[in-house]
Amino acid sequence: MKQRLVYLAVLSLLLSTTTFAQENTNKSKFKQLGQELPTPNVYRTASGAPGHEYWQQQADYDIKIELDDEQQRISGEETITYYNNSPDDLNYLWLQLDQNIRAKDSDTKKITTNSVADKMSFRDLKKLHNNFDGGFKLEAVKDKAGKKLAYTVNKTMMRVDLPQTLKAGEKYVFKIKWWYHIQNRLKLGGRSGYEYFPDEDNYMYTIGQFFPRMAVYNEVEGWQHKQFLGRSEFALAFGDYKVAFTAPADHMVGATGTLQNPNEVLSAEQRSRLQKAKSADAPVMIVTEEEAREAEKNKSDRKKTWVFKAENVRDFAIASSRKFLWDAQGVKIGNKTVMAMSYYPKEGNPLWEKYSTKAVAHTLRSYSKYTFDYPYPKAISVHAANMGMEYPMICFNYGRPEADGTYNERTKYGMISVIIHEIGHNFFPMIVNSDERQWAWMDEGINSFLQFLTEQEWQANYPSRRGHAYKITDYMKGEKKNIVPIMTNPESIHQLGNNAYGKPATALNILRETVMGRELFDYALKEYSTRWMFKHPSPADFFRTMEDASGVDLDWFWRGWFYTTDHVDISLDKVNWFQLNSKDPDKNKVFTQQQAASKPAYISDIRNEKSQPERLVDKDESLKDFYNTYDPFAVSILDEIEYTKFISRLGEAELDIIEGNHNYYEITFKNNGGLIMPLVVEFEYVDGSKEVHRIPAEIWKYNDKIVRKIFVSEKEMVNISLDPFLETADVDVSNNYWPPRQTPSRFQVYKRRKWGSSENPMQRAKRAEEQLKKQKALDNGK
Repeated sequence: MKQRLVYLAVLSLLLSTTTFAQENTNKSKFKQLGQELPTPNVYRTASGAPGHEYWQQQADYDIKIELDDEQQRISGEETITYYNNSPDDLNYLWLQLDQNIRAKDSDTKKITTNSVADKMSFRDLKKLHNNFDGGFKLEAVKDKAGKKLAYTVNKTMMRVDLPQTLKAGEKYVFKIKWWYHIQNRLKLGGRSGYEYFPDEDNYMYTIGQFFPRMAVYNEVEGWQHKQFLGRSEFALAFGDYKVAFTAPADHMVGATGTLQNPNEVLSAEQRSRLQKAKSADAPVMIVTEEEAREAEKNKSDRKKTWVFKAENVRDFAIASSRKFLWDAQGVKIGNKTVMAMSYYPKEGNPLWEKYSTKAVAHTLRSYSKYTFDYPYPKAISVHAANMGMEYPMICFNYGRPEADGTYNERTKYGMISVIIHEIGHNFFPMIVNSDERQWAWMDEGINSFLQFLTEQEWQANYPSRRGHAYKITDYMKGEKKNIVPIMTNPESIHQLGNNAYGKPATALNILRETVMGRELFDYALKEYSTRWMFKHPSPADFFRTMEDASGVDLDWFWRGWFYTTDHVDISLDKVNWFQLNSKDPDKNKVFTQQQAASKPAYISDIRNEKSQPERLVDKDESLKDFYNTYDPFAVSILDEIEYTKFISRLGEAELDIIEGNHNYYEITFKNNGGLIMPLVVEFEYVDGSKEVHRIPAEIWKYNDKIVRKIFVSEKEMVNISLDPFLETADVDVSNNYWPPRQTPSRFQVYKRRKWGSSENPMQRAKRAEEQLKKQKALDNGK
């Protein structure tokens, strides 16, 4: 019994200690990111830089592929040289078979959820009836000598079992042969595929993920072999590529890398135009629209092989079609000339010929300014309907005008923006090579932020979709069940665009404009970019570098914006206006009289004043005493003596304060959304002048729920605004004003339009011009 009592007492003590520890856990918004970030080591330092023993693997490829334009099929064989630069011995290698997402038994198809709520679109119905088989068909996996290797395909991943251990510092050479069917991208979706043009029975191919690719092996994840389900993109090793691509002889081909055999695949005129483009002030047509239209008319039965080489790239992609127009222009980046290029069918004009290559050139200049000089020899924008996808030196972008050549603003700016975004991906993640499979925001978010800066340098008031703080508020105040932290794997994110693109881009813009300032932020971002060029950074490397290079503690910011779903809703809860009691009896008399006079009159007093009822004290004088004639505002000699004594005890600085006639405003700020932010407060005075106070987020360090601060002013305030420039992503600005302000809105009366009756502004302008011509003709006839 005694033992049992002792046991219960110890258990009770342990439970109470645990409860006490839980209750006293540091829940401060300014708690350092200790547990969340990995421990620094010799590979990745506490400063966010690569460590003195940092290493990464390399994979070189020699690939021969052929495009079957009749069967829409890719067949290929590759020789991979894998360099084990790690300190580890490896018994097997992992490769990505991303095309297996198109296999009949794909997990992506199995896990796709559907529902019928009285109706379903034909697009969704067609997906249910989709029996397309686009997975890799592996014909051989052999070693350098041609001996078969044991391998296991696990859906979108393949393990190659090595005949003997690959020691640290060694390399291994092996070969793979494969083929697969190319999917109709407009029907089945995806990042790679073809678009069919029935009018002239032609195809336009935009081909990526077309070969088995080495998975990343590093000290962070080991082998990154998380299955490819469609959303989370790619983790790839750097290497050197030689690719020989065989296509119909009348196809024009654009690809990653430098063309090795221009004399064999380009005409003398095309080579001359390309040379001229290197020093041109505007894009030069390498293949004109007239030439492309002529090429569309017939199909060659001959073949050409285009050979490309690329050094230190993480991937390779190709565009091929007889429909392509092609233009190019040299862009000076640092001490080298980079070729900005565009490939597009006639259906892309007039937009593409006017804007695409200029958007490519602008992006290269802008991103190079904020990060590092673009190191590759070229950057290509390829027109592909309804998509945006990036690869080293080449990307596929939407933006197609109407059949009559007109377009609306959304199409124009959407096209320019997607080109900026996808060309920008050359920097993130093609060069700053983060793990897209695990952290989508590390390339999409940072890239979307730089896209915003680049768009704003294109023209004033560019209609950027993301970047401005106020544009993310609807998402951040949404239902929490549909929102997850930015630090979430892409496959588990409900709204990928808002979470991985919009929110991190907004967060970085807020850091730049409101928290750190442009100079500190720009320096830190450039430091991160140059530190991790051609390397594999992790989130911790980014967070730590931004702090290390700026000298700004940002743990509170990373925690709030990246690790939680809190939102910004800070209210200007209460304003108390004070003036100092100087104890000067003459001034106090005036003040108290004004205060008394300003009080509202009660209804009974008002009515009694009008009716003037007879009061008893007026009838009977004996009822009156001292208080009936006492003036509480009168200044007595005692008041003056006390004031003189008070003044005599004050120093010069204190007298200045007493005689300053200042206004004191005690403002209460309340954090309703949970996400702490700096306070940006604008004061408007009676004389019409304005003053802005910027208070760091550390004002919340002792109390992250409510804070009070006194502001001193010689002038009287008439308006106070919190976040007046919409820079903190405050989701509710209705509580940001004193006095409270009602924001008017309008509603519109409308009739529902019939389907097909809408027209874009260019079409409407043309119709108006035609109407004017008709009217003039009628007037002349009269």
